[in-house]
Amino acid sequence: MTAHRRRFLQTLTAMAPVALAWKSFAASNDAKKQTVRIAQFDPSGKPKGIVELEKVIKPDAEWRKQLTPLQYDVTRREGTERAFTGPLYNNHEDGLYLCICCGTALFDSKTKYESHTGWPSFWAPIAKENIAGKEDKSYGMDRQEVECARCNAHLGHVFDDGPPPTHLRYCMNSASLTFAPRAKS
Repeated sequence: MTAHRRRFLQTLTAMAPVALAWKSFAASNDAKKQTVRIAQFDPSGKPKGIVELEKVIKPDAEWRKQLTPLQYDVTRREGTERAFTGPLYNNHEDGLYLCICCGTALFDSKTKYESHTGWPSFWAPIAKENIAGKEDKSYGMDRQEVECARCNAHLGHVFDDGPPPTHLRYCMNSASLTFAPRAKS
């Protein structure tokens, strides 16, 4: 056996424990699923409590299969539908507004109001746990983006020009929401 081949085999033998350790580390990280605390509600809007659920994470191809092109553009690419075009901006029925991507309850019709902006507007989310926010400085503006806490779907933005009691306007895209009429309790 040549010296060169002997060194090569020694190097491989020395690296085996490192490779096994890395494989074990990677497998344990894959096994740790991300979770999030979400407030759940029954179909009548009554709170059922806070639960810890697995975060909804899907490959881009799965989101594209599940959503219409507009829903995909809005929720997964932080797009915005044109004002006054969404089916929910003028919805006045009693019920709950859910995330189009994962079904998490986000808003109650009891907090919806007419903002005259062309998008569904609410003065509060159904539960603070169910939404997340992040700073958005796009288009030269300084605003707060609103996302679904469970699947990170882009919903819209929150502004401080809403009505009492919060003085907030959660300006949401219809394409990011689905409506469920309130069940009789």
